[in-house]
Amino acid sequence: MTDTLRPVADAQGSGAATPPRSPRARPRFSSLLSGSVLGLIPFTAYIVLFLALPTVIALVTGFVDKHGALTVDNLTALGDPVILRTFGNSLWLSALTAVIGALLGALFCYALLGAKPTGVLRSIVDAASGVLAQFGGVMLAFAFVATIGIQGMITVWLRTSFGVDIFADGVWLYDTPGLILPYIYFQVPLMIITFSPALESLKPQWAEANAMLGGGILSYWRHIGVPVLLPSFFGCLLLLFANAFSSFATAAALTSQGSQIVPLQIRAALTSETVLGRENLAGALALGMIVVMVVVMAIYSLLMRRAARWQR
Repeated sequence: MTDTLRPVADAQGSGAATPPRSPRARPRFSSLLSGSVLGLIPFTAYIVLFLALPTVIALVTGFVDKHGALTVDNLTALGDPVILRTFGNSLWLSALTAVIGALLGALFCYALLGAKPTGVLRSIVDAASGVLAQFGGVMLAFAFVATIGIQGMITVWLRTSFGVDIFADGVWLYDTPGLILPYIYFQVPLMIITFSPALESLKPQWAEANAMLGGGILSYWRHIGVPVLLPSFFGCLLLLFANAFSSFATAAALTSQGSQIVPLQIRAALTSETVLGRENLAGALALGMIVVMVVVMAIYSLLMRRAARWQR
């Protein structure tokens, strides 16, 4: 017993190296790769089904007729005065609501600068903005009809209490101008969500350096705050424009007649009985929307890349 233990003790006392342990089995690169690929399958399927496939369908149907033959007649229809007027309505409606929503949202974000990021007020505003930014469609249309519709609560109250008829010059709520208020309703919360991180990226050291150099509040915003925030502001403005330009459900539920904007014109091309045989016109209209969205998103990407320099 002592003879068998002595070599081990001698080896430990003499500082001899212990026998090497068997290396642990390392995960193979192929197994890691297969795991990462499996994790991306749901996201990839979502992108393919809801982004890539509709885009391909729009591109293909815009260049074929009802018999499946290649044609450019659908694209030449984009020069029709009615179609051009529809695109014009969509562009000015999206631009107007984006500008108003961006300005109001930026003011709300500025007012929240003094609030604690983890405070109750900030948590309530963030939660409400996240909900209201997605509040649209039939629910939003019904809310506006119930409040400022022809027999809405606010409409009746103004008429009976002050003799003010907001529809004296016509029922504008169910026309293109009536979409301005509902669009602003979800544009402002979206601006709060997207622009708040840009305001939070303003470092206190910049304000301290400005004060040490004798600058005031106006000089800080003129030389530091506004130049830093402008790329983010215009990027958020483009995001709001794209959001309004592609909005469909609210306009479809609120607008009673006509196809004043492009999404409604696409619906009319697919379902209306007056445009039989022109179903592929919807593909050409969708192709026009894709071109506008690609330009807007390209500019948005450039602005966000520039804004990211100050948020590091």
